[in-house]
Amino acid sequence: MVFTSHFVDAGGVRTHWLEAGEGPVLVLMHGGGAGADSWGNWKDCIPTFARHFRVIAPDMIGFGKTDKPSPETYVYDQPGRNRHLADFLDALDLKGVHIVGNSMGGATAIGVALDRPDLLARIVLMGSAGLPIPPKPSPHLLHNLQYDFTREGMRRVIGGLTAPGFQPSDEMVEYRFQLLEDDAARAALNAINGETRKGTLNYDEERLKTIEHPVLVVNGKDDGVSIMPRAYRFLELFPNSWGYIVPHCGHWAMIEATEDFCGAVNRFLGVAP
Repeated sequence: MVFTSHFVDAGGVRTHWLEAGEGPVLVLMHGGGAGADSWGNWKDCIPTFARHFRVIAPDMIGFGKTDKPSPETYVYDQPGRNRHLADFLDALDLKGVHIVGNSMGGATAIGVALDRPDLLARIVLMGSAGLPIPPKPSPHLLHNLQYDFTREGMRRVIGGLTAPGFQPSDEMVEYRFQLLEDDAARAALNAINGETRKGTLNYDEERLKTIEHPVLVVNGKDDGVSIMPRAYRFLELFPNSWGYIVPHCGHWAMIEATEDFCGAVNRFLGVAP
């Protein structure tokens, strides 16, 4: 499967995305962990999804090959990510797209559903941020918030984001490590983590109740970052929601349980098995 790489101006932000396949548009939003980007999160899923969809996987602002403005002039908070995604979809003249969001990418999908509901159709939230459950960062998340820009630190980040027993390849560790061997990327990550500690990824529950889109809430049973009670609360709040729990899986269902995860998403989006 050949992925094509593109750039577009999205509200003044030079934004990178990967694309593959044809058909209804499916947007894949990566998470906010140290070393995250569209390729690292979604490279194993894109070939499966691209059989049925035009898959578009952008790098969020501050990540991957997308612009990383100085924290002195840009606030890396959740409202900013929501605006950036809406600007990105507008720049590509897209609306009514299906979207999958992992973690911070899930919070970004939620924000667009609230602010620009016309842009989205069906929503998949996988280990999504958006609610203060748990009320303070878990030890698993602290590995990311306290990342020290070393390879061993990256292994700790990955360990916190995956189920016990997951063994990252050396290639995975090195890829994510190298994405942060740049002053602008480091400054952006530090600013993003600072805003995360303030709780800017979270939404008021009464607002969440107003989202009418069909929503599939996916969670790893062993996710120590987006814990199971958060998934259950999302299901209580979203009026048109389904749940899918993946056993022996942490925060990265797209990597830890790729076939299971892609199958659940495809069924939710109406693809015949």
